Amino acid sequence: MTHRFPIKEIARQAGVGTATVDRVLNGRDHVSPQSRLRVAAAIKELTAQEGQLAARGRRLFFDFVIEAPHRFAREVRTAAEAVLPHIGSAVCRLRFFTQDTIEDDDVVQMLNRIQKRGSHGVCLKARDRPKIRAAVDRLVAAGIPVVTHVTDIGGTARLTYVGLDNAGAGRTAAYLMARGLTGQVGTVLATRSHASFLGEEERHLAFIDRLAVLQPQLNVVLVDGISGAGHLAAQRLDDAVAGLPDLCAVYSMGGGNLAILDALAQHNRLVGVYIGHDLDRDNRAMVSDHRIDFVLHHDLRVDMSNVFASFLGHHRIKAPLQQPISTVQIITPENVPPI
Repeated sequence: MTHRFPIKEIARQAGVGTATVDRVLNGRDHVSPQSRLRVAAAIKELTAQEGQLAARGRRLFFDFVIEAPHRFAREVRTAAEAVLPHIGSAVCRLRFFTQDTIEDDDVVQMLNRIQKRGSHGVCLKARDRPKIRAAVDRLVAAGIPVVTHVTDIGGTARLTYVGLDNAGAGRTAAYLMARGLTGQVGTVLATRSHASFLGEEERHLAFIDRLAVLQPQLNVVLVDGISGAGHLAAQRLDDAVAGLPDLCAVYSMGGGNLAILDALAQHNRLVGVYIGHDLDRDNRAMVSDHRIDFVLHHDLRVDMSNVFASFLGHHRIKAPLQQPISTVQIITPENVPPI
């Protein structure tokens, strides 16, 4: 049982003797279950009290660095601002840097600026690239915790990953696809925003592995660099759709659904199953209009609560976060939640 309080203080809080506390902490015998529970409860109460005392008068600054289309970054910011008044404890201020596409050097420059001016935590959605990994480790070494959101950055000292179970989402997409295309032969178009987003890679690998088991006759073609904007993305989509005469379904792992649907319309292609991710404003409209069959969604407000809990736990203002990963929700035209 971990703790950071003097045995006398724990004993006073629990209403037991110091010898009893010592036996509980060291896992020795001759202690009643009730006494063990009282000692555990006392440590929990002392931890909470310590956090409340530490938080009084504190002002914390949290930085968000997000590479994502505006529609998704807007949803993240809205979710963060919605849950902020409910986290209690310290007075928290948020600073956002968001952009559709951010080159590695620009991400590094932003993280270096944050390190220089100081921060109590950085929430980061960026590509899993060597320069960015090194910048994350420099932040952590400087005492600034980093939480990755939606897509992880591997091999770093980041505090935790918060967001969707990406592999689980990929398997869920494969299951829905297989049920909708039972016995059908054809090609599934799978699209990603960028090859270096680890979360989308996890979705893709899990999707193709599971679909190969459930419907092995289906072929999967992957197209990277789909963000829903820009000539290059549109050209990639146009070439892909034109080159797949047996196209029967789409799994969009990273957005760009308007551009994908436009490309399908231009080539007069109808697909049996269309699966997207995230219930942002655009996707909400498209699934409501039956243009998308399924949206794999998770609640960004839960994510943001978990991000703040991770930071406050790191600063010993609240208990550490226990479960930062969300399971996927399946949204259809019949169960779109109200705004």
